[in-house]
Amino acid sequence: MKKQFILIVIAAIVAGFMPAAAQSPAAMLDKCVAAINQAGGVTASYTITASNGTSSGTIAMQGTKFRVLSPEAKCWYDGKTQWAWSPATGEVNVTNPTAEELQMTNPMAAAQSFKQNWNLKKAKARTPNTYVIKLTPKKKDNIKQLWLYFDTTTSLLRTARFDMQDGTVYKIQIKGYKTRQQLTATTFSYDKSQVPAGTTVVDLR
Repeated sequence: MKKQFILIVIAAIVAGFMPAAAQSPAAMLDKCVAAINQAGGVTASYTITASNGTSSGTIAMQGTKFRVLSPEAKCWYDGKTQWAWSPATGEVNVTNPTAEELQMTNPMAAAQSFKQNWNLKKAKARTPNTYVIKLTPKKKDNIKQLWLYFDTTTSLLRTARFDMQDGTVYKIQIKGYKTRQQLTATTFSYDKSQVPAGTTVVDLR
């Protein structure tokens, strides 16, 4: 569940850099990757709403590096090593993730995964000033459908809706995008002050 949670956050953050005026969803993904590369350090906040409650958190990104902090999951990736904590295990797992595993957590890999593994279609908007993209997986996936809702006045993602195979629906709102942030290397390395004192660190490399 930790990886699924992080995928939801990353996918929505990545989508926020897709210009609404792009000619096709695939072109939007290409521009998304270019935008992230050119944006320097990026930070944002998010809120996820599901049937079992609401969760909020923050994310920081720079190139292939990222950090996600929330009560449900904390993850740091410095470009090689990943540290992941969840309250379910009460542990921090340290790994050197494979390219496939990074598709679940890394913004750049997630964007490329959309192009390769999902069918992209521009959907009809039901409200003014909204641009909608519908994504469906080409192969069996925990996610049945993904809907991305953009505010055309800002070209930023306003809401993302994830319809899961088990009937669960997640809605995520992204706010407070900031680019050109001064993020240091320590931003993307494990910070023990962010987890409960005495948390066990398990090195799985």
